[in-house]
Amino acid sequence: MSERAVPILPGRDLNETLGFYERLGFENRGAPPEEWDYLILGRGSLELHFSSEPGVDPLTTASMCYLYVDDANAQFDEWRELVVGNRATGSRIVPPVVTDYGMIEFAIVDPSGNLIRIGTPADK
Repeated sequence: MSERAVPILPGRDLNETLGFYERLGFENRGAPPEEWDYLILGRGSLELHFSSEPGVDPLTTASMCYLYVDDANAQFDEWRELVVGNRATGSRIVPPVVTDYGMIEFAIVDPSGNLIRIGTPADK
């Protein structure tokens, strides 16, 4: 098995978290939220874990992670309407930019306030 790291992010409501990420193409790879009070979500080789944190304030959480994808611009185009249509939860999406460190990158803030940055090397 190759080495890897998986972020564990807080989720104020794991059913809400599951629904949000399912719209983005992730699937539940663990037990139902009620069984473990924990989520394991995957999309291809991407994996995110969420632990129940009912007191999480989505306006002040400082949790974040970075997802490397094959094409950040295409991923943004796929997810833009899915996130914009879900603004009632407080989620939002920020359009791609080319960073000074050589990435094409955009960001999503999920309903629990987690910052998910998504990127692809700009020279690809």
